Amino acid sequence: MVEIYKEKERNEKEKLNNICEECRKEDESVSQNLIMHGYKNCDSCKISKTIFPI
Repeated sequence: MVEIYKEKERNEKEKLNNICEECRKEDESVSQNLIMHGYKNCDSCKISKTIFPI
């Protein structure tokens, strides 16, 4: 039972880390964008994808 809890906790920590999927930099805005929009991008990558949506 403890092993299942530890594995679940580890998966949650990996999901909520502040590392951008595009540029691989750590930024606080990554977790905010994950909660608000459902993707793990920092603000600079979000703006870049909005202006240049290629």
